[in-house]
Amino acid sequence: MAESESGQDKTEDPTEKKKKDAREKGEIARSKELNTLAIMLAGASALLIFGGALAQELMELMRMNFSLSREVVLDQRAMGTYLLHSGLIALLAIQPVMITLLLAALIGPISLGGWLFSAGTMAPKFSRMNPGAGLKRMFSSKAVVELLKALAKFFIILFVALAVLSSDIDDLQRIAHEPLDMAIIHSLQVVGWSTLWMACGLIIIAAVDVPVQLWESAKKLKMTKQEIRDEHKDQEGRPEVKQRIRQLQREMSQRRMMAAIPDADVVITNPTHYAVALKYDPDKGGAPMLVAKGSDFLALKMREIAVANEVMLLESPALARSIYYSTELEQEIPGGLYLAVAQVLAYVYQIRQHRAGKGKRPDPLKDDLPIPPDLRRDS
Repeated sequence: MAESESGQDKTEDPTEKKKKDAREKGEIARSKELNTLAIMLAGASALLIFGGALAQELMELMRMNFSLSREVVLDQRAMGTYLLHSGLIALLAIQPVMITLLLAALIGPISLGGWLFSAGTMAPKFSRMNPGAGLKRMFSSKAVVELLKALAKFFIILFVALAVLSSDIDDLQRIAHEPLDMAIIHSLQVVGWSTLWMACGLIIIAAVDVPVQLWESAKKLKMTKQEIRDEHKDQEGRPEVKQRIRQLQREMSQRRMMAAIPDADVVITNPTHYAVALKYDPDKGGAPMLVAKGSDFLALKMREIAVANEVMLLESPALARSIYYSTELEQEIPGGLYLAVAQVLAYVYQIRQHRAGKGKRPDPLKDDLPIPPDLRRDS
């Protein structure tokens, strides 16, 4: 059973990410025997289908090149023209066979593993130039398996070839007595059928090799439980990284809060444990907005900033706790606290008017502000 470097058994099925990464690296199941079988079958079939037309074209080509006139033979310029013309005829003659082989070369790999183009597999790997690694591959278990497959192919094809030749011995003997045109066509047919039967012999090798390649590919992708846990952490985010991100977010939020306190209308305190800063913009309408809030040390820092920027501090423990627990930053206060906050802001505005010499000092604000029971927090 395969083991990882940490000693754990690879017993878990691969995750989708593992499969995707392996595919991007070109590490998928491929069978050279299946590709060879597809090309052999396609080539034999192409000879049987297009062999007659190919033989006719080749015979016409030979007649043209072996029946040259004396003037053409002595004309050096004509030889280049004949060569070019002969090459074009030969190319058109073998074109159907070549197209068939090209399609087979593409369909064979696609049938196992699908279409895949990976630039990583094309990159040079200098580790393969290491003689020690080369010797290790030569004497590995995989090399032994490849040797056994090669021997099996050799003996299977040899057996099929002998069987085909023994069955076609009469046809081969008749070819010698046939006219040249018929003999060429007959020879291509014999070659085509012989190749087809020998290719069919490779079906046995391919039928064994394909499941083996699929099994080896699945085995290679197996993962340990620790690898799955590490991958899950990488996808979801490692706890220490997530904690650091949350810490940075809190610090950024606190900086924004502290920067908003100098523009607040009032900071309501507990007086020591909680502090909330409110701002009301009558031009925009709506309700007062919570621009900052904090508890303990942060509440103390808020009070220091408010004093330094001459923002009014107002002690109202019940209202401070209610706003702290019911309202998020940069949100309007809930409707149940409108009346209580309105009284606070009215008091703040009266104090400002008094300090500006435009009115008398208002009576101290009472702590019995109207707070609904569902929003009241006693601690």
